Amino acid sequence: MENVTKPVVILKPAPQLRDRIFSTAALKRLNDAFEVIDLEANPDAQLFDKHLPEAFAVVGQPDLDAATLDQAKNLKAIVNVEGNFFPNVDYAAAFSNGVRVLGCGTAYSQAVAEFSLGMALDLARGISREDRAARRNAERYVSESNTDAILLRRATVGILGYGNLGRTFHSLIGPFHNEVLVYDPWLPDAVLQDAGTIPASLERTLRESQFIFVFATATAASEHLLNAAALDLIRDDARIILVSRANVVDYDALLERLAAGRFYAGIDVWPVEPLPSDSPFRSLENVLLSPHRAGGIPEAFHSIGDMVNDDLELMAAGLAPVRLQSAAPELVTRYRNKPVS
Repeated sequence: MENVTKPVVILKPAPQLRDRIFSTAALKRLNDAFEVIDLEANPDAQLFDKHLPEAFAVVGQPDLDAATLDQAKNLKAIVNVEGNFFPNVDYAAAFSNGVRVLGCGTAYSQAVAEFSLGMALDLARGISREDRAARRNAERYVSESNTDAILLRRATVGILGYGNLGRTFHSLIGPFHNEVLVYDPWLPDAVLQDAGTIPASLERTLRESQFIFVFATATAASEHLLNAAALDLIRDDARIILVSRANVVDYDALLERLAAGRFYAGIDVWPVEPLPSDSPFRSLENVLLSPHRAGGIPEAFHSIGDMVNDDLELMAAGLAPVRLQSAAPELVTRYRNKPVS
């Protein structure tokens, strides 16, 4: 029988973990279809250098400058399995060499969207706040604890960033019959209107929305998008949910306004993680605290391995990837993402 040479895939998933993103079945599938150089199992730098020239794909987030990419004569794909596009790849060189750069960010969209909805409902009704009170034997019965309660139904919802997360979240809230304002400077009004939303300025979105969901990505332009002046536009009874990138918000200004009781916030991302034990945020009853856990659930992680298998198999057959997100040359160098451990 004729020996068939399988395409070489270099697997170097750190800071992701191999067995977290590949189920047993998915890892077997990867090894059945490809010759896998597993650098988690054998972290020998010389193996990377040895196999890069013949590699069909690199699965992971290693540093890949132009000189390194020039050695990868057979490379067709770089697959980021952490969830962010980092500035440690020479993207121009990759695109020039015909290498697709793919990311797994969409794997987390449903989990983050559902978590965001849960945060909004909690903040609307004080669910976890009153749970804490009951555990202190300080509960308030019936209407006494509902003086600040509101409904999500028919409330004006503001979405900052209508990418993967924004679109997925929007699909969840149809039964609540909301007016949905969207601020996204990367999308034309027609796209937002076709999605059933109202294109709006940042100022209008913040002024009019009773629920504000921050899904904006981290770029130089979006750093401290929600600064003191922007936060002052938010209405006093608003609920703001932060599940995207911490550097989009000025946390000092946010803390000042939350401490003054201006509005409510659910926060899953922090400028310093872990959140310091003496952080004033920990003492605020109008803040729902979360330790960066919106997206990282087993179903989301395992879907990454399936996405990798699906798209690498398509590419090995001469077809285009369809499940992973392709990096746009015009946008990928704008991101200011940091690894999530």
